[in-house]
Amino acid sequence: MSDNKTLAVDPKLLEILVCPLTKGPLIFDRENNELVSKTASLAYPIRNGIPIMLVDEAREIDETSD
Repeated sequence: MSDNKTLAVDPKLLEILVCPLTKGPLIFDRENNELVSKTASLAYPIRNGIPIMLVDEAREIDETSD
């Protein structure tokens, strides 16, 4: 089994979780297995099915690319 296995995120969990920096909504990026805050331009990783909601663990994303 791969450690990078993409797991589905429970839609109810997505309704509850917000960006810890902006308190804004998050979008599940299935391809990169991350929760994305467009407002903060940050992507929070999901490891072993658990969202890591720490700003220090997030990676900066380029808003201009879609």
